[in-house]
Amino acid sequence: MADRLPSPGEPIARQAAALARDLKAQDVVVLDLRGVTDMTDYFVIASGTSDTHVRSIAEHVQAGLKAGGVSTSMTEGLTQGRWALLDYADCVVHVFHPALRQFYQLERLWSDAAPVPLETDAFSGAGAR
Repeated sequence: MADRLPSPGEPIARQAAALARDLKAQDVVVLDLRGVTDMTDYFVIASGTSDTHVRSIAEHVQAGLKAGGVSTSMTEGLTQGRWALLDYADCVVHVFHPALRQFYQLERLWSDAAPVPLETDAFSGAGAR
């Protein structure tokens, strides 16, 4: 595979994943979509355990990134809490209610995208109950 140029979306995706994990988001995945689509460079996909949890995760990600000077170009679904979408142009964050994540199966739909290893992956199971 050819080396890929750096994308401004990667640090946003990594920070969004870390922020989602701060609020105990489940199954946080980052997909590198460069070379797969021109729509965006990265997807961050996470699940909340309830509508309230989905909203809280999405709002936390949005506030955390905004505090770092990164604002969304569009948001969808924040009020309903079933599927929140935060569009940062080079990175799109999806926070799902588990039933909708299972239904839409974005990881399967975008299976040509490379998963991005996250620094905390080695520790994600440590201390889990």
